[in-house]
Amino acid sequence: MPRAPLSLRQRLLLQLLGIAAMLAVFLYFTVRTVAGQAAETTQDGILGAATTAIAEQLRAGTEQVEIDLPYDAFSVLGSISEDRVFYRIDVGGETVTGYDDLPLPPEASGKVGPQFYTRPFRDTEVRIAAVTRQVVVAGQALPVLVLVAQTRLGQDAIAERIANRAAGLGLGFFTLALLLSLIAAGSVLAPIDRLAEAVARRGPEDLRAVDASTPRELVPLVGALNGFIARLRAALGRTETFITEAAHHIRTPLATVRAQAEIALRQSDNEATRQTLRGVIRAVEESARSATQLLDHAIVVYRSDRMTSDALDFGTLVAGVVASIEPAASLKDVDLRLSPAPQPLPVTGDRALLESAVRNILDNAVKYSPEDSVVRLSLAAEDNRAVLRVEDRGRGLSGLDPASLSGRFRRGGNVADVVGSGLGLTIVTEVAAAHDGRFSLTEREGGGVCAEFSVPLQ
Repeated sequence: MPRAPLSLRQRLLLQLLGIAAMLAVFLYFTVRTVAGQAAETTQDGILGAATTAIAEQLRAGTEQVEIDLPYDAFSVLGSISEDRVFYRIDVGGETVTGYDDLPLPPEASGKVGPQFYTRPFRDTEVRIAAVTRQVVVAGQALPVLVLVAQTRLGQDAIAERIANRAAGLGLGFFTLALLLSLIAAGSVLAPIDRLAEAVARRGPEDLRAVDASTPRELVPLVGALNGFIARLRAALGRTETFITEAAHHIRTPLATVRAQAEIALRQSDNEATRQTLRGVIRAVEESARSATQLLDHAIVVYRSDRMTSDALDFGTLVAGVVASIEPAASLKDVDLRLSPAPQPLPVTGDRALLESAVRNILDNAVKYSPEDSVVRLSLAAEDNRAVLRVEDRGRGLSGLDPASLSGRFRRGGNVADVVGSGLGLTIVTEVAAAHDGRFSLTEREGGGVCAEFSVPLQ
């Protein structure tokens, strides 16, 4: 399963936190380096002062150099930390006092001041200061080298303490960066959220251009979105025009063919020809019904996302549909008996869709009812709903699941000889769903079906 791509918020947070982490690490190593250099500089200053003080005490005797080690120089070194102190004094290249294995400087320095270097010494590391002087003894200039060394434990401890504080500072910096990154990500992405909210608040029928105030970076997105909305609005307009024109151009020729076939049937005396014309009339009737219901279904699908919200009286709407169906019902001698509700049934919905649903319910009831039968319609207000019940004595469900009959092009096996497209109940079900309504079919005792269609009262 492919991983879901990271959101913009996650990408922004990761980038900000990555930068903060690098800065925190850089801060840690910078402080650690500076702290080590500062500690070393401090130690060098003290070592240099002590070494210079010892070198200042050198005196020329009659035959040799007199050395007077000042106590103060070593006491200063000892007072700084618990590090050990070593020294070495060479006269004319020979060690006269101190540790003769203390490492010598790497090369002679012409500097007047001390020379500093770090060497391993006796299983530890020491920092050494070297001072060179010339002392004249018996008319001869003798080189004198003074070395003073100190272990680095105190210096390392100071650097470690500062580094630990730097680590804590880096961690605090990273935590602060995390909080600021969350705030920054929310602030940067807020215009996108507002734009999405503005678009999401619109109803399906609202295809106006988006005019929300957005940052410059989102202007191309808003422009592309408005262009898409304009193309969609034009496409939907063409779709509605096509459906309307298709309904007219399909129904009119089929009605003409049927009329001509019926005239030919009445005028023909040949039984074979009459039988053929009856087949033509039946085929035309099936085609006309299928085309009508296909177009009705297309209109339902189209308008379900762009419904109008009209204030209607459901009882008046049903009565109008019954009046339009009565001529077709009278051809089969089917009596439509409507029991109106005792009070108005105000509902909100799309008039065309509701009329289509009621018309398909009544059309099925008339179509599958036997001749000289009664279809009873009743209207009532129940559970804050306007309820229409249509009861017939037709062929029934024959044990079929009512839900299966609501699928597209699904018909029961007991109605194969009756003209139909299998879309009537599909239309009714989709209209009910679009209006937060309900539709159900139940078998009646003694044969027939009770269809119940309801929508919420206003």
